[in-house]
Amino acid sequence: MKKKFKIQLEELLANGYIKPSKSPYTAPIFFVHKKDKTLRMCVDYKAFNKATVKNQYPLPQIDDLFDRLSRVEVFSRIDLRSSSYQIQIVEGDKEKTICHTSYGSYKFLVMPFGLANEHATFCTLMNIFRKWFNDFVVIYIGDILVYNNSMRSMWTIFERCLKG
Repeated sequence: MKKKFKIQLEELLANGYIKPSKSPYTAPIFFVHKKDKTLRMCVDYKAFNKATVKNQYPLPQIDDLFDRLSRVEVFSRIDLRSSSYQIQIVEGDKEKTICHTSYGSYKFLVMPFGLANEHATFCTLMNIFRKWFNDFVVIYIGDILVYNNSMRSMWTIFERCLKG
């Protein structure tokens, strides 16, 4: 377990997601088993999340999504794997994301999984697609779904998006 943790820690460092810190804040880490039997490092931000003002961002109603998509023939799904790691944390808040490990303390430079507003922050950033919501774009958690009734229409959509 320690070897796997060290590998994950080294990957986070190499990707520029974390860096060493001496902040007085700290949160413990633990591991959970993923479906593929590998381990995922998690930071227990329960105490920090209790003190956080929650930013609510409503998910689309799943029934509405199914109704809208039931007549669609062409889909393109973009899975933004590790979507929160694509969001930089503002300088003053990085010290609040500290996790303590047997290898030292580290702060996140990007949004770590487990923070109270992680999902709402990501969805708010995805509002750049707002003008296309309900026409041919759906954002649901960490996925973007682009849809239409034909492949020709789909190419037209992609061209519109590229032009802005």
